[in-house]
This record gives sequence, structure tokens and C-alpha cells, in this order.
Amino acid sequence: MPAPNTTVRRSLLVTSATLLSLSVTAPAALAAPTPSTSPTATPPARMSTVGGARLGMPGTQVNLAPGVPVLPKDLTARSWIVSDAESGEVLAAHNAHWPLPPASTLKMLFADTVLPRFPKGTQHKVAPSDLKGVGVGSSVVGIKEGATYSVHDLWLGVFLRSGNDAVHVLSQMNGGIKQTVQDMQDHAEELQALDTHVVSPDGYDAPEQVSSAYDLTLFARSGLQKKDFRDYCSTVSAKFGSAEIRNTNRLLSGDTDVPVYQGIAGVKNGNTTHAGATFTGVAERNGKVLLVTVMNPEKREHNEVYKETAKLFDWGFQAVGKVNAVGELVPPKSAASATPQPGPGTSAAQDPEQGSGRAGGTGGPGSKPVASATTASGSSGVGIALAVVGGLLVLFGGGAFLVNRRWPLPDLMRRRTRP
Repeated sequence: MPAPNTTVRRSLLVTSATLLSLSVTAPAALAAPTPSTSPTATPPARMSTVGGARLGMPGTQVNLAPGVPVLPKDLTARSWIVSDAESGEVLAAHNAHWPLPPASTLKMLFADTVLPRFPKGTQHKVAPSDLKGVGVGSSVVGIKEGATYSVHDLWLGVFLRSGNDAVHVLSQMNGGIKQTVQDMQDHAEELQALDTHVVSPDGYDAPEQVSSAYDLTLFARSGLQKKDFRDYCSTVSAKFGSAEIRNTNRLLSGDTDVPVYQGIAGVKNGNTTHAGATFTGVAERNGKVLLVTVMNPEKREHNEVYKETAKLFDWGFQAVGKVNAVGELVPPKSAASATPQPGPGTSAAQDPEQGSGRAGGTGGPGSKPVASATTASGSSGVGIALAVVGGLLVLFGGGAFLVNRRWPLPDLMRRRTRP
């Protein structure tokens, strides 16, 4: 069925004045189960080196040099990463490969895995078994037994309201929870997201379910190459049944203490007792597209995960083109195996051995062996969404971007307008 007329999507290139005119009409609906154990506040001494050796080091990794802005001094997240979505360069990171509970940001992997399997117009009547096992305290969109929903509506429930009930219905359509978990794990391995262990497809707290800021960024980057994924994750509000639902991503929809971030276009938020607040976002300014992932800020202020993400976006847009990379976002295994071996001048982080987690060089293209900063010292193409800009709906066509410069895809930002 076609998208509802009231659906509003946020463009990658959008003015802050227009964005700030959005009002908040619904609170965040996020899972909050009671965990069996509390996560340690100390990162592992040794972590994965997928994407580059420095990404496996604890603490903040950034190349300090003249002209490079300093990182915000008040970042409290246990893990974060700032990367160029097009080139794959990691501009800065903090405990990037620390395996942590992901909460609903794991739904990015769920969507990237399952979304292509069902046409959006497919209709499904919900059986009682479809909702079996939805965790107590889960975020839900309000799926009703016996009601019929389109796949399109179910995905709106997943992306806007982080609905675990919608995830369970789609998982049952996909062959069941167990099958979907296995499909997600297989896809994570294909993406070289080796920190990730999937137990529940919706991100609900479960023993041993973990991911990392690095892996979540890989999921977002892969998903954003799919038009439907881009459309859903950038949708601000939509009709669901007789109600209107709004996206709980506060950088996209805004809140009393968090303005809509200029240029934001998704991706996914999460919050559970065990994981704390987690978030991956994508934004564009001046032709640059950045991805930022933030996991579990220690500071417990309202919307802190969005505030720290916005600060990292601000830093990234100032630093991109000036700072030498500390690593790379690796391509999927299939793309990596289909590309030639790196030649002279290729960074160690681009080496296929780096993609398999082996130690290597210190940074991205043109990187220099500059000492990393630490938090203690105070340092720390997507295309395609509809948005209101100057009274027009602007559609950015194409939508694919280069990955590692070795995963070639079509143009990023071809544009055309609609009345």
C-alpha cells in the first residue's frame, strides 16, 4: 500500500529553521527490562582491530595536529565513534570495539537483514503466536491480535516507535525468532561486525547480547544504502492505524531540551536498563555525510545521548578534511574479496588483514603516527529523504555511497525536486 499522505521525511540537506518548527507530540517509548547483571565500566584491555589497530586500543583515539579542533571535553559515553559515511574514514573514536548491550540500535541490523525480504504492500493478519515472547516493559507500537497490517506499517512501527511487537511480527513472517536471530548473526558476520552477538532481534536486554559502536556504525552504513531503510529511518511522523506516531529519535523530531539537528537524516535510538541510552545518527552538511554512534553516557541527564551525539557531529563537521583518520569502516566480506589488493599508499586500515581483525597500521589514508589523545586530557550517502525546504519537497536521488573507496556504488547526492 502507498505511504500515508501525512508521512513527513527529513532530508539530509535541510534548514534548521524548518526543522525547529517541528513539535514534539509523543514521549520516547523504549524498552526497560531489569538486567541480570550490570555492565562493567572498564573496557577490555584488548579489543578487535577490525578497521585498524588503533580502533582496538582503549581510550580516545584521534590524531592531533595544527588546525584540528579539539574534541568536546564533557563526553561521558562509554563508547563512541565519528566516521565519514562516504569514504569510511574513522575521524575519531573512544573504545570503538567495546562489546556493550546495544538496546534498540540493534534494530538497524534487523532491518538491514529482513527489510528486503517482503514487499511493503504485503498484508499480514496478526496471530497470537506472532506476539509471543515480547519482553515485559518493551517499547511497542500497539500491534493488535487479529488485525491486519501492511509490511510498510510494520516497518513504520519498528523505526518510529521502536516497536518490539512489530519486530516480533516481522520475525515470525521471516520464519520465526530463532531463524531471524541466525539470519542477523550471519549478516553481521558478512558485514565484518565481529563484536556483535545477537540473542533477540529487537535489542531487548538478553544475556550475552552485545554489539559495539563500530559494528552499529557498519549496520547503519549498510542499511542506508537501501532506499526503504533511508525513508523509514528519516520519517518524522506517520499514520499508524487511527493514530499518529512520531519518531523517538530526538535529533530528528526534537524535544524541549534538544533541538532538531541541522542536516539530520536518521538513524536509530535505543534505551534499556542494561544498555543505557544508545544512538547512531547520520547527518549531512556542506556535502559531507557523517555517521556518529554513542553508547551509554555516564551522565544521566535527560536526552544526554543526543546531546553528546550533537557535540560529536559538530566536531566532525569541523574536523573532516583536516584530521587524519585513525581507522576505516571495512566493507562487507563479499565486497572486500571482490576488490584488488591494496597498492602503494593504501592505509593499513584498508588492508584485508585489518578487516579480519589482525593488527596493522595506525590510521587511514595519509595518516601520520601522531599520539592519540585521551578523555582525561580533554580531547577527545546517503541519500534520500523527503523534507520541507523553502516550501518544496526536495528528493535526493541515487542514494548509494562509496564504502572504503573499494565498495563502489552509484552517485551519492543527485538531486531533483517535486512540487
